[in-house]
Amino acid sequence: MRSIASPAPLFAIACAALLAACSQQEPAAPAGAAESVDQPAASGVVNLYTTREPGLIQPLLDAFEDETGVEVSTVFLKDGLLERLGAEGERSAADVLMTVDTGNLLDLVEGGHTQPVESAILAAAVPAHLRGADGEWFALSLRDRVLYADRELELDGFAYEDLADPEWKDRVCIRSGQHPYNTSLFAAMIAHNGAEATERWLRGVKANLARKAAGGDRDVARDILAGICDIGIANAYYVGRMKNAEEGSEQRQWGDAIQVIRPVFAGAADGGTHVNISGAAVARHAPNRDNAVRLLEYLVSDEAQSLYARANYEYPVKAGVELDPVVASFGEMKVDPLPLAEVVRHRRQASELVDKVGFDN
Repeated sequence: MRSIASPAPLFAIACAALLAACSQQEPAAPAGAAESVDQPAASGVVNLYTTREPGLIQPLLDAFEDETGVEVSTVFLKDGLLERLGAEGERSAADVLMTVDTGNLLDLVEGGHTQPVESAILAAAVPAHLRGADGEWFALSLRDRVLYADRELELDGFAYEDLADPEWKDRVCIRSGQHPYNTSLFAAMIAHNGAEATERWLRGVKANLARKAAGGDRDVARDILAGICDIGIANAYYVGRMKNAEEGSEQRQWGDAIQVIRPVFAGAADGGTHVNISGAAVARHAPNRDNAVRLLEYLVSDEAQSLYARANYEYPVKAGVELDPVVASFGEMKVDPLPLAEVVRHRRQASELVDKVGFDN
């Protein structure tokens, strides 16, 4: 039969435990000391892992903190985001993952480092072809791949396919075909026109190059000013930076030497301008998930989208947001409706074609 302790020993044990607990308490406050006042609970934190330059997004994060009281702790990683998340695993402190380039963002999804989000705010602000079907990622701003052209040229529209027209022999400038900005464009060309047609197109563009495919996007404007080429492909937001640079500076001269035209895909009945993105996702093991979703929802608000447009000269993902005057001067943009996930699917094939045709040689 199981033994049961008598009441007396139980009472003694309880008294001993009470005395021990009392001996560990903080000493009483001295007489006359002010009583502590309960503070409101903090709104918490959200941990952001980002490959974006901190200076480009800090104004948005500051505004989010001011509006919500949620502190944003930022970890900037120029390289190695995938590797870090893999090493941290379930212990990762990451709540939000932010990158530039659709491929980089979808690499995080395919690597199992994100989680789905259901948000009416995000669904209403971000068009379906600019987010994951299951809510695993969202575009936050757009980077349209446009035509830089000598400001004296008279051009009535332009298609990406036109870059291979013999009319432009020795008149085209572009950066490396292996740069993500270009492999994304070439992948979209494959999605629209097929691999064989894209290979022929790449050979035609290479034949029209005025110089080796190299340098950066702003170098296209520089070389147009220098008379090396007449047209080139580059991102539109650089023009905002150049045209808003200090009067008389080299950057300003480059920007003033060009006009911007938004090409479309001629092979698509409803073709629009190719865009890449900056985007974000909620991390798979986010310890502060609610605040992570809250940050994403803020970044597609009118206020944040306007900051993107004014601070970075990127195109807002949300319709109806006021643009920077330079960006507005390019005219209305019709975004290529091809789902970005479909573009990314052809990214490796595009890179292989660049090597096959010796585009960068």
